[in-house]
Amino acid sequence: MLQTPRRARQVAALSLVFGAVLLAGAATGAWGDPPRRPSADTAPAGGLPADPAGAALSEQQAEHLLAAGGDRWGAYYSAQEYAEFSQGLDGRYPGVGLSVGRGQDGVTEVSQVAPGGPAAAAGITPGDRLVRIGQDQADHLPVTEVVARLRGQGEERRAGSEVTLTVRRGEGEERELRLRRVLLDSRQVTAEQLGKGVLRVTVRAFTSGVADQVRAALRTPHTGVVLDLRGNSGGLVDEAAGTAGIFLDGGTVGSYQERGETRELTAPPGGDQRTPLVLLVDGGTMSAAELLAGALQDRSRALVVGSRTFGKGTVQQPSRLADGAVLELTVGRYYTPAGRSPDGTGLTPDVPADSGEAADELALRVLAGLGTRA
Repeated sequence: MLQTPRRARQVAALSLVFGAVLLAGAATGAWGDPPRRPSADTAPAGGLPADPAGAALSEQQAEHLLAAGGDRWGAYYSAQEYAEFSQGLDGRYPGVGLSVGRGQDGVTEVSQVAPGGPAAAAGITPGDRLVRIGQDQADHLPVTEVVARLRGQGEERRAGSEVTLTVRRGEGEERELRLRRVLLDSRQVTAEQLGKGVLRVTVRAFTSGVADQVRAALRTPHTGVVLDLRGNSGGLVDEAAGTAGIFLDGGTVGSYQERGETRELTAPPGGDQRTPLVLLVDGGTMSAAELLAGALQDRSRALVVGSRTFGKGTVQQPSRLADGAVLELTVGRYYTPAGRSPDGTGLTPDVPADSGEAADELALRVLAGLGTRA
């Protein structure tokens, strides 16, 4: 992450939109990799303002400007790059609705297919081998390149563009399919029962609608909750605050500064404050995810288990340049209810764990110690 300002910022953005995709090394299409609402990654005020000078900057000029100002999280985006980032925050992006994986034998296989997506409509099923993308052998490409080509690159990266795939089922004949990309909803929230009434809800990023997805996941009967924020690279502040509000009966969630003005974040009344709750965090928990973790920690609503979080507690403001590109500059920090800023230091868990496996076990032990809901 410690790269040029633009690259560091873009890595965070890619992690936000594609984090679950690339960390798993497999998914494309329907799963996880200008914002119009406050975001710990981008916080426009009243839309996307134009640069007051009306100037256009080259990528090199923008990098020099950001480096000279010491703005680690500032970034320059082309118009297309920013549109893609914005679309990811909205929870929708173009794809064909399939997930692929590569086995130890080097074969690229379909692991999941989104119901109702283009891949499903073409008859692709899990276990099919992806032989070629266009004229190139899929097995000869890095998984990240397979992801990029299935999703589209440049002008192809839009709904309605097409991609040609060659697939084979078992020892059968190869089939060449031409799929048209569509806008798909990202799935940033998953839930699973861990036994004995414990429900683990994993949130990969705070894109549009995530708070409602968490709320829906919690309709599954449970007596304790593990909220897994490991690898969550942040996103929209109001989605993180809305998720915090599910577990709080009103009160402060946090605050953030935007060009010197402090904006308070509060939870609505009526949240569940009784069900035992544990948060899982690690070094990949950052930005809006740290705001959520800090809020529930400060309010003594949850015990935080894992390792120290990343430490990004800043807010960026985008400005549109004359050529349609976007320059983002850091304009302030956000704070937890107790006035802490995780920027540069991260959040310290209540119960430290050296590994992910240890954190999983500790979470269950901590929940057992907290008891179950009456």
